[in-house]
Order: sequence, then structure tokens, then C-alpha cells
Amino acid sequence: MGKTGESLSESMYAIHALGLAPRRSAPYSPAMDYALAILLSALAMTLIVGGRYLLTSGFFAWLTGRVRPGHYDQLKPQIAREIRWSLLSAAIYGVPAGIVAWGWQNAGWTKIYTDPELYPLWYLPLSLLLFLFLHDTWFYWTHRLFHRPQWFKIAHAVHHDSRPPTAWAAMSFHPVEAVSGAIVIPALVIALPIHVGVLGLLLLVMTVMGVSNHMGWEMFPRWLVRGRPGKWLITATHHEKHHELYRGNYGLYFRFWDRICGTDIGLADIGSRFGGDAGGKRVRG
Repeated sequence: MGKTGESLSESMYAIHALGLAPRRSAPYSPAMDYALAILLSALAMTLIVGGRYLLTSGFFAWLTGRVRPGHYDQLKPQIAREIRWSLLSAAIYGVPAGIVAWGWQNAGWTKIYTDPELYPLWYLPLSLLLFLFLHDTWFYWTHRLFHRPQWFKIAHAVHHDSRPPTAWAAMSFHPVEAVSGAIVIPALVIALPIHVGVLGLLLLVMTVMGVSNHMGWEMFPRWLVRGRPGKWLITATHHEKHHELYRGNYGLYFRFWDRICGTDIGLADIGSRFGGDAGGKRVRG
């Protein structure tokens, strides 16, 4: 090689050594685009879940202030703790929800449908009841698991640290427990068909019941709470008893599993005419 060639080689070596050589652009990767889109969807859903929590719990906390003035006045440090845990839970709930939402729109991962004529019209109310029952079933058995001493200490103690619970406590979970709650609806929409409108109604029921059951007072009328519907439906008066005794009343929407498994301990007396005690009935853990 001549002097010119040697000089060129030396120059190129110096350029590379100094990091001045132009870099080749990385090859296009569709996987990176998918990953970014899914990440953005999860982030958006986290913001939606967090915003929904703040708006709903904030509304019912305001309502509590109007209906039960001073009810939360001594609980401000507890409420701040509930909000912190709940916002962390919102981030955990948002991840699987965002992934599944992206998969529904872009990859056909779910059985969510938009055409109401795709299935018989009677399936619309049936699917709502089916999803509520399956969610309630999952919640009942995982809730009982979290009341085992080891699991309670690891995770569920965070939720029961709210004494008494407030409207802000609905999502106040340890991350371990939040994961168990976050996966159930995404799993169900992958497995079972549901109309997007019914799914919206399901989420509304989940949100309202989750918050109102922790308010510390009963907003539903006596005929519902103490009548035949109340023998099978869960409201604040039923769930408050669970928080009082740290056992029994493990269901979310329905008293079905509590009744057949012998863990229904009746209704709490939460300062309203709807309350009633469990009559000293013994329950299994």
C-alpha cells in the first residue's frame, strides 16, 4: 500500500477512535413500534384508572361530608395514606388494562364486540350478570386467601389499615393484592364475549360499588338492604361488618359464596336505620 493509502487508513482509524464516524441507522423493527404503542396504551389507561379513582372517590367523599358532616374529620392522615396506595394500585391496574385495550383495537386479542346484533340481545344482560358473578367468585376466593395469616401480613394488612375505611379506600391495596385484582377483567374479556357498552356498564358498577361499600354509611334504601334483594346483594352495611371483625363477608357484589360457604356474618350497625348485627353467628374463616 502506498503512502496515500496508509495515510487514509490512519485517518479513518483516528476518526473511528474519536467517535466521529457517522453511525449506520439501526434496522427498522416493527416489534419496537408495537412495544412503544403498548407502553403508551398502558400509560394512558393508568391515567384513566387513576383519574376515575380520584373523581369517583372524591365525589363520594364529598357526598359523605354532606350526609355525615364530620365523618372523616379525624381520618385525614389515613385518607392521605389511602390515596397513595390507591394511586399505586391504579398504575398496576392500568398495565394489563392498557395491554388488552391495545390488543382489542389492533390484534384481535379479546372478544369485545361493538355490533349488538353479533349475539342475541338476551346475551347483553346475561353477559353483565355472568361477568359480575365470575368477578365476584374470583374476588371471594382470593379475598379469603388474603385473610390467611401469612398472606394477610404480606399484603392485605394494607387494606385493613383503614380503620374505619373511607370512600378513598376502595383501591388502597398492597401491590401484590392489586395484581390479583388487576388481571381478572382483562382475562375475562379475552375468554368471553362482551359488548363494549356492557363492559362500560360493568366498569361503572365495579367503581360505584367498590367506593360506596367503603364509605362507612349506607346509601341504599331500607327495602333493598333489609328486603329480599339485600339477602343476596352486598352493600356498605354488609362489607362494613367485614372491616369490623376482620373475617367473614368476603364477597364483592353478591352474598352467594358467603352463604353457601358459611362465611356470611350479617350486617353492620353503621349508624343508620338499615344496620343489623350478625346475631352472634359463628363463621368459618
